[in-house]
Amino acid sequence: MIKGTLFVSLCLISQVYGDSVNQSQKEELVQKAADARHQAYAPYSKFKVGAAVLDDKGVITPGANMENASYGLTLCAERVAIFSALANGSKYIKAIAVIVPGGGTPCGACRQVLNEFNPELIVLYGNEEGRLVKESNLKELLPDAFGPHNLL
Repeated sequence: MIKGTLFVSLCLISQVYGDSVNQSQKEELVQKAADARHQAYAPYSKFKVGAAVLDDKGVITPGANMENASYGLTLCAERVAIFSALANGSKYIKAIAVIVPGGGTPCGACRQVLNEFNPELIVLYGNEEGRLVKESNLKELLPDAFGPHNLL
């Protein structure tokens, strides 16, 4: 029952906040993700990714991918950013920006993790120069998602 309550609470929060993100916030979010990309630890793939999440209080938390010699233990930038935000007290994530060389979207694992914290999440894509190139939302990226509501 608690998990169902959490999902309902997230949906209500989404309705209250409307997940609106203004142009200035979008630009800052994309720039913070571009900056975070420089902190990536990618000695094996050389594929550096940056991400940044925006919470309902306007706090932006960056993240970068972190590789490991045991490849399965590698963490994507999106998960680093969202888990860091939550560990620092964020309760609700409104948007994420992702900077991927050559473009691209969050992987399936990251989409699933993001869904846990806001199925209505705004997803911004930026280029390596830190400019917004595309905007989407998590429902488009992960239709019919599995989430807390499925565990009732």
